[in-house]
Amino acid sequence: MLVCIPQVLNAAQLVSLRERLERSNSWVDGRVTAGYQGAPVKFNQQIDERSETAIACQRIVGAALEVHPVFISAVLPNEIYPPMFNRYGEGMRFGAHVDGSVRINPHNGRKLRTDVSATLFLTNPEDYDGGELQIEDTYGQHSVKLAAGDMVVYPATSLHSVAPITRGVRMACFFWTQSLIRDDMQRSLLHDMDNAIQRLNETNADEGARRSLIGCYHNLVRQWSET
Repeated sequence: MLVCIPQVLNAAQLVSLRERLERSNSWVDGRVTAGYQGAPVKFNQQIDERSETAIACQRIVGAALEVHPVFISAVLPNEIYPPMFNRYGEGMRFGAHVDGSVRINPHNGRKLRTDVSATLFLTNPEDYDGGELQIEDTYGQHSVKLAAGDMVVYPATSLHSVAPITRGVRMACFFWTQSLIRDDMQRSLLHDMDNAIQRLNETNADEGARRSLIGCYHNLVRQWSET
């Protein structure tokens, strides 16, 4: 399930993040955190994830994610890997790869299963050419290039890449989530059900039917959840 989520960050949060990232001296070669598959095809820069800049920016993104209803509905987060931040200049790219299945939290050493990948765009699309996030699934290839502050989430099992930058600079935040629901199809069904419930609530549809549907939703979460 691929879901584009608008306005995860507001204008003030975007300004704060970009100012911190642009003046930071903590940029390093992106290959320092790439696995054996990703390292040969990864050509970008990223903020040292243990730096003061990274920690400050992680707080901003984390606070936004905690209260965003679409993110919570689509991902059903159990644990979120501390958000990371990258930068692609002209000629930089990230070739086709699949994200590693397990990450180790740099702050506490705890292992996290990567069920869902996320890219939060920090640069407006008119400010750079190229740089599309290209995601392949059973329905073909999807090219994603969103407004600053918008985010896309998709199964971490997906083959994906970042197209070469031909003009400008692309900055983004990326991270992984271990979901309460490991299976992507089950997450998709629950997200569709939650959306239906919200629409029924907005129209004040039959209260008993809504109550029954909400009960089914929570019972499915209870049955499928791994916690």
